Amino acid sequence: MMFKDLFMSFVSGLLLVVCVLVGVAFLTLLERKVLGYIQIRKGPNKVGFVGMPQPFSDAIKLFTKEQMIPKMSNYMLYLVAPVFNLFLSLILWMCMPFFCTFFNFNMGVLYFLCCSSLSVYTVMIAGWSSNSNYSLLGSIRAVAQTISYEVSLALVFLSFLYLISSVNLLEFMKFQEYIWFLFICFPLSMVWFVSSLAETNRTPFDFAEGESELVSGFNVEYSSGGFALIFLAEYSSILFMSMLCVLLFLGGDYFSWLFFVKTGFMSFVWIWVRGTLPRYRYDKLMYLCWKSFLPLSLNYLIFFLGLKLFLFSLVV
Repeated sequence: MMFKDLFMSFVSGLLLVVCVLVGVAFLTLLERKVLGYIQIRKGPNKVGFVGMPQPFSDAIKLFTKEQMIPKMSNYMLYLVAPVFNLFLSLILWMCMPFFCTFFNFNMGVLYFLCCSSLSVYTVMIAGWSSNSNYSLLGSIRAVAQTISYEVSLALVFLSFLYLISSVNLLEFMKFQEYIWFLFICFPLSMVWFVSSLAETNRTPFDFAEGESELVSGFNVEYSSGGFALIFLAEYSSILFMSMLCVLLFLGGDYFSWLFFVKTGFMSFVWIWVRGTLPRYRYDKLMYLCWKSFLPLSLNYLIFFLGLKLFLFSLVV
């Protein structure tokens, strides 16, 4: 029986990873299509029916290109960093709670915080091991940005943990049965969304890949498979953060097909922001985090703690 359970968990995990990778492929197609229509042009529409197989042809092209390895790079770290980056972004999905033959553990929030924090190291190592000034600057920016916004993300999470008194992600679904947290804590949801954009290095906070000043940021020396793996990791993180936004603020009902519609809509919003907003200034990004988001999330944290204590005293 134990072996059967382990086997089913392995198969479920493998299925989830495959589904995420296919989702990432079509998310890139959606992004190119949406950006095309925002810029009043067509997206990919030549390959197959309305360009549907385009992501797969892109993947074949990327993985069959010649792998260029800089002569002065730190060879092993240079090769391992993109693989580890994708591994971390995929292993994040394991904290997505499932009810049937899958991992459902009570410490989902802590697991998310630990795994998302580790992704900083892969970006740092990728930039440093390339032995290029542009890569190093891009990775330093990415590390500073990610660490800064992780603070506000953790504080927003803590506020909700005071509300639901649990670190199990399933509890968020139960507490939003009658009203979504989006309506109760609208400012916190906006802080979470903007921090998620910064955490995934997306426009208007894409300083790690600032083309205008850093060529392509920390992945400037990567080509072929290495670049494709970094690309996959970024889009996998976008999908995961979209799912988490739905779970925290938009009801997060796993049993409904609307959950997946809402996740798709949040992914669309990520792309919409990219097509609409210009890049922020780097010092303003840091000021936004430490002078706006941090005080706001701390105030909410203290407010929710006081509210919980007050309600507890009434019950007792």
